[in-house]
Amino acid sequence: MTIARFLGKEVLQMDTKEYLEYIVKVIHTTVVATADDEGLPVTAAIDMMDADESGLYFLTAKGKGFYDRLVKRQYLALTAMKGKGTMSSVAVSIRGKVRELGNERMPELFEKNPYMKEIYPTEESMRALTVFQIYEGTGEWFNLSKKPIERASFTFGGAEKKAKGYFITDACIGCGSCAAVCPQNCIVTDSIPYIIEQEHCLHCGNCLTACPVGAVERR
Repeated sequence: MTIARFLGKEVLQMDTKEYLEYIVKVIHTTVVATADDEGLPVTAAIDMMDADESGLYFLTAKGKGFYDRLVKRQYLALTAMKGKGTMSSVAVSIRGKVRELGNERMPELFEKNPYMKEIYPTEESMRALTVFQIYEGTGEWFNLSKKPIERASFTFGGAEKKAKGYFITDACIGCGSCAAVCPQNCIVTDSIPYIIEQEHCLHCGNCLTACPVGAVERR
């Protein structure tokens, strides 16, 4: 899939591989969070260099603290954002397990990301690097450039997909209190119980607060 066609495709039709490819091909540079020895978060700007059905791939130097945290925790979270401003932005977030692959895929990653040869120009300098794979995880797509906003979730590597957000139960009495306070007008009131359109929900929680009978659940 080319970038032009990729950008023109309806987001809710994308599969997991396409979300991962969007991170690599359209955004590329991500902010990654890992935990230090005290359990506190540490962030780093990391380029995601390749993607396939098995996950995301990136490089780091073995002498960095980031490398140590990856090896110890074997877990990370990242956010990739594109857009000139808040209302034109697309964000893709991932939480998942990582493993070190060593030199595996190194030539392929350098070929696909030729700018790396300017940073590590010789074979000797490349020996500082190692390849990591995010091989199992959950992800979320959040698009503020659309009205109403678009939200979608995905998993890869066998991670369990769990329902997140706000849901209206059979306790709904159809009073309309939740719909009145929904900033995205994404609560369908044609039948009882009402239905929240998950693909447009901000997860703001207004519906939960407004419901007089406790019919809204947060999952």
